[in-house]
Amino acid sequence: NGDGPGWLFIFYLVVVTKFCDIGAYLTGRLFGRHPLAPSISPKKTWEGLLGGFVVAFAASVSAYEYLKPRVSAVGFGYADAVLLGILLGGMGVIGDLAESVIKRQANAKDSGGVLPGIGGALDLIDSLLFTVPVLYAWLVLKMELGG
Repeated sequence: NGDGPGWLFIFYLVVVTKFCDIGAYLTGRLFGRHPLAPSISPKKTWEGLLGGFVVAFAASVSAYEYLKPRVSAVGFGYADAVLLGILLGGMGVIGDLAESVIKRQANAKDSGGVLPGIGGALDLIDSLLFTVPVLYAWLVLKMELGG
């Protein structure tokens, strides 16, 4: 019905995941020297990965602080934000790399040309492929365990 905190968690998920993507991209562009998985995605670097984790952590804690009045009522706390910042950052990278493997196997450099420079619709959501089920499982476990 839109009254519960569900949409807030969708907002939280997108903020953390996409900020991780942006942080990884910018850090990799500025400081990237060591390839992360050159045969899968040659432009991704270890430096970008670290930058993505730092930004995901900061985005997670910041989003939690913004949403705290509504999400703390369902047992979502600071510890959740800290742990999920790290976990969602990692899972976003795995989703991105998984989609890159699929593109390579299909001999497709980009998954579409609608948004030049981004690579297509799949490149916009690839990091969400693994973060959505992780956040869902986290929230279900919290409810099952009583917060």
